[in-house]
Amino acid sequence: MPVNLTYHGHATFSIESDPHKILIDPFFTDNPLADISADKVEADFILVSHAHGDHLGDTIAIAKRTNATVISNFEIYNYCVRQGVNAHPMHIGGGFDFPFGRVKLTIAHHGSSFPDGSYGGSPCGFIIQTGGKTIYDAADTALFYDMKLIGDHFALDAALLPIGDNFTMGPEDALHAVEFLHPKLVIPMHYNTFDPIKQDADAFATRCKDEKGVPCIVLKPGETREL
Repeated sequence: MPVNLTYHGHATFSIESDPHKILIDPFFTDNPLADISADKVEADFILVSHAHGDHLGDTIAIAKRTNATVISNFEIYNYCVRQGVNAHPMHIGGGFDFPFGRVKLTIAHHGSSFPDGSYGGSPCGFIIQTGGKTIYDAADTALFYDMKLIGDHFALDAALLPIGDNFTMGPEDALHAVEFLHPKLVIPMHYNTFDPIKQDADAFATRCKDEKGVPCIVLKPGETREL
């Protein structure tokens, strides 16, 4: 079954796994790299890694319009329910079977707070299994050695890795992550949206292939890759 992954800039992706549409960290409004506006996006499920505005983003508006179910940690779940949005609570280490496949939450070393400064729960990454493919979205995180466990336990068809530095892993640490994860494909994210996270993604892709032997595809906002 074909699984299509589309990049929308920053750390926002959509996955189409027939007939389901999955949206990850939907930051469209105020995202200078976004290829489309939030009111044009369709979703059946929305995965939110943490509560920062550039990841929680347009979740509430999109979920209300599309009737999508938000999948996130318990704190974000409670926030969504208070906003009148369908949601499913999870937490780190847990997995659950959804109509499109299975989601497991991984650790992510980062912070998480809502726009008003209140606590947003533990940030997370996602292992998404759908259409016979396995995707690891590291979300906003530092490099951590337990990524090796992810690589040992899952045959990853794609790893979505932040390379922006400053707030997350930079290119050097992301290359170490590739060693731990040994995915079939790497797709960089969380870079060039703002000045503090400007990076040369093409240079990273070259090093990924030359030094680690793993192909890396740099997607422009709006581009789709079939996995």
